[in-house]
Amino acid sequence: MSPTILKIGSYRFHFYSDELNEPPHIHIETSDGECKFWLNPIRLARNRGVPQHELRKIEKLVFENINLLMEKYNEYHNS
Repeated sequence: MSPTILKIGSYRFHFYSDELNEPPHIHIETSDGECKFWLNPIRLARNRGVPQHELRKIEKLVFENINLLMEKYNEYHNS
């Protein structure tokens, strides 16, 4: 299961249910691929096919939505 937490334009922010042993993070699916950002501190964890210019946009969106992303991460992984 991969619940969508946030949708901004063509970016879908989501979690995977089988990653409970990792620090807080968010996956972002794009039309080109998928990347993963750690949430505390915010930094790129992995990139699969997302162009560099899009990574910068996505990172900015992660910063702008960090409170929501952390709240949803904690709700999802602590339930």
